[in-house]
Amino acid sequence: MEFVCKIGTPEGRILEEERSARDEQAMRKELEQRGYHVFEIRRQGLLGRLPLPRWGQRRTRISDRVLRLFNQELAALLKSGLPIVQALDVLVDRQRDPFFRDILEDIREQVRTGTDLSEAIVSYPDAFPPIYGPTLLAGERTGELEKVVRRFVRYQEVIGEARSRVVSALVYPAVLVLLSFGLIAVMTLYVVPKFTEFFSALDTQLPLITRITLGLSGFASANWPILLTAGVAIYVFIKRWSRTQLGRLAIDRAKLQLPVLGGIFERLAFSEFTRSLATLLAGGMPMVTSLQSATGAVGNAYIRRALAPLTDWVKEGLALHQALTDSRIAPDITIDMVKVGEATGALDEMLNHASDFLDQEVETQMQRLLALLEPVMLVFMGTVVALLLVSVYLPLFSLLGEVRQ
Repeated sequence: MEFVCKIGTPEGRILEEERSARDEQAMRKELEQRGYHVFEIRRQGLLGRLPLPRWGQRRTRISDRVLRLFNQELAALLKSGLPIVQALDVLVDRQRDPFFRDILEDIREQVRTGTDLSEAIVSYPDAFPPIYGPTLLAGERTGELEKVVRRFVRYQEVIGEARSRVVSALVYPAVLVLLSFGLIAVMTLYVVPKFTEFFSALDTQLPLITRITLGLSGFASANWPILLTAGVAIYVFIKRWSRTQLGRLAIDRAKLQLPVLGGIFERLAFSEFTRSLATLLAGGMPMVTSLQSATGAVGNAYIRRALAPLTDWVKEGLALHQALTDSRIAPDITIDMVKVGEATGALDEMLNHASDFLDQEVETQMQRLLALLEPVMLVFMGTVVALLLVSVYLPLFSLLGEVRQ
């Protein structure tokens, strides 16, 4: 049988690999014998790579809002001088999210038995952001856990604001697209068929544009259940395929190749990378560990894979700016600022400047996109409606002309 395994290596890396075994128990035993920590094992679904549906499965990710509130309260309790175990006692009692509460209770018990908070956090890799555990580890090593937690809260706020601006900017274009397709659907499925009955009673040659419109409308009216089912099936297929490693990689690569939007997605991904790396370095984490965690925090799978070799290159002695140059995917502004930061010894500060610059570029490109998209959508809607009206009324005008003669 084929399985998808999420495992933790002895070096602290979290991997998701495809492996073969007789059954799940044998797969788990083999991985544990090799020294891996097994987080999850699931069978591959149909078509070889699609995951099997798991109805009723609990969510595995803590929402950004809940985690941000938790960190704000944790920082306040630590600043007041409360020991970490007692702080977790208070936070468990105050937690209203049942999913997060269960996790917190287990984390508290781990810390109570002597486990570091960062290590307990890492035991839930799907629930927390990839850089959260390493960030806390940096605070524990330097004895400044409260400051590191506050720095992570600020990181969450900045990243959240950048994402919210993009989502908010895309709402209006999405509404225009939905209205366009809704209007076309009403015209095609309801309005045009009314004229089909009328034209069928006329003994006259219809214009080509009218015959095409009536043919498309008739096909859509007769087969809309099949078309709707096919659309839903394609959506479900893509949704499940996107959960696989290959599917996520292909979709994220396609996003980067979109006109205008591709540049926005690329800058957002590198803004996540540079800001995550800056947060970890400012907390006192070593460069190699910070690079590994910051790479895992990148949302775009294609860019994340392209940045993965950076850790090994830097470990071998290559400067970060040179490693980014060799990756052939990093923006020039990021490489230039990293080079200056390495030369001046203020790398974390320059990385934050690079993130701010990339966020500003994203906002500028979004404004340009909106300024261009609105008239394009209005022209598109007007053209489609005009063609439908012309195709329907053109035979009537011809008929009226014949009657007057």
